[in-house]
Amino acid sequence: MGVELELSVLLLMSIVGQSTLSRFALGVPAGRQILKWLVLIAVTLGLYRFVGHWALLFPTTIIVLMMPAHFRWCRRNGINPVRATPLRKYYELRGWTWPAEFR
Repeated sequence: MGVELELSVLLLMSIVGQSTLSRFALGVPAGRQILKWLVLIAVTLGLYRFVGHWALLFPTTIIVLMMPAHFRWCRRNGINPVRATPLRKYYELRGWTWPAEFR
């Protein structure tokens, strides 16, 4: 199997991540989210050319290193690290304005 494995894993990460963690990115501009994914894909596929399937360690390492930091930050600030609740408090901590449709 060639680069298909890397592309499949990145697609799976995208689907699962956006489906389960989208509440944490409600106020993030679309351009920033797109740039994040483009960098992740470009670095992973670039590494694939040099190290083969070991390139999958890059996105895996990011997840493994960031999850404890995410959970610690959320719990320290009284936010549920999986559900992003209470959502109003999460918006305040991020410095986002509360959407009019939620008022």
